[in-house]
Amino acid sequence: MSRRASGLKAWLIQRLSAVYLGLFGVYLLLFFAFAPPQDHAQLVAWASSPWVALGLLVFIPLLLAHAWVGIRDVLIDYLKPIGLRVGLLSLMALMFLASGLWALQALILVQI
Repeated sequence: MSRRASGLKAWLIQRLSAVYLGLFGVYLLLFFAFAPPQDHAQLVAWASSPWVALGLLVFIPLLLAHAWVGIRDVLIDYLKPIGLRVGLLSLMALMFLASGLWALQALILVQI
């Protein structure tokens, strides 16, 4: 894949994920502003409903992909020493992987 195609792919991921994150964020904001759950049981029931669970399952990887593209671009553009850049990119990748697995575990536990 050429550098231009790679940049276009990153740009497309960033824009499409931003649209979904924005729309789902507005939904969450409106839901919690106008119909917040009264207790933990209601929150779990809401999060385990099929449409919300599906929305969250899409939200988490898109949030991580959006963050990865953003942090990767910043580090590549502004960090010149290659060793430091690779080290920080590796650290960020591990952090995003751990965050994704943690969020997935939380969603699985809600479904049980």
